[in-house]
Amino acid sequence: MKEWGRVSYPPLLSSAKVGSIWGQGVGRSPAPAIPGVDCSMPQIHRLAVAALALLLTAAPAAAQQAGPMVPGLLRVCADPDNMPFSNEAQEGFENRLATLLATAWNSQLQYLWWAAPRGLFSKALNGRYCDVILQAPTGYDMAGVTRPYYRTGYVIVQLADAPHKVTSLDDPALKTMKIGIHLFSADAENTPPAMALSAHGVVGNLVGFSTTFVGGLARPEDIIKAVADGTVDLAMVWGPLAGYYAKRVGADLSLTPIPDDTLTSTPMAFSMGIATRRRERAFRDSLQHFLDTRQADVTALLTEYGFPLFPIPPDSAGS
Repeated sequence: MKEWGRVSYPPLLSSAKVGSIWGQGVGRSPAPAIPGVDCSMPQIHRLAVAALALLLTAAPAAAQQAGPMVPGLLRVCADPDNMPFSNEAQEGFENRLATLLATAWNSQLQYLWWAAPRGLFSKALNGRYCDVILQAPTGYDMAGVTRPYYRTGYVIVQLADAPHKVTSLDDPALKTMKIGIHLFSADAENTPPAMALSAHGVVGNLVGFSTTFVGGLARPEDIIKAVADGTVDLAMVWGPLAGYYAKRVGADLSLTPIPDDTLTSTPMAFSMGIATRRRERAFRDSLQHFLDTRQADVTALLTEYGFPLFPIPPDSAGS
């Protein structure tokens, strides 16, 4: 095992220290498409992975300097206001996972708060402002990603007593129902459900919800609340976000996984790993060792936050 400073990593269990760096003058704005998805994948799969990366990622933090990895310091990129994944109060799944990792490695934990869906991988990670992004789709070629530690996907959110339950994008009733969907800007990639619905001719009855939160005018839970209060008949939402907020809106909701679309072959489920720079292979191996030895703890965290968990295909691999 590679030596990381005075101790091999992951080192013995100890308590972690937590610090943070705040990016000044950072706002959220609609994001252009992320380039560079693995070209060995079919085009529709590349677009879906790129769209997913936009949804998951959180402008650079001027207060922090780029630099090489430092022994005993775990620098994590995270969004300061993106529950259930992370926030500055360190209440999200990624915050809990980062603490678990830093504790296992006897390392100081430092955050780079990155609050816009562009440049996270190309500038923050590969620009050496941070060393770890705790969620990334496997096969995403802008980073070196571990083998998956969980798999999830998009789900259909409806009232539990809805008169008609939709289970796939092939349902003709979708053309007559009001559907909540996350939409990006016109020059960006849309979410996989939005791309697939367009191919099915379901466009005029979509109600768009933002994936950016500016001045408190939009919140990630708004799309779930719209189902609960009847503003929309159903919503198609990234599973972790849906699972977390479905338990918090005061309504009985059902979550149905969306199968991969038969018309467009758009994937709706993705395997997720931890990302570092591609050239940091020894560091990635240590991240993998952490996941291999602490998978039960990580899965418990995923379940606690309500993430829908799907079986991981046996041929899944990191990048």
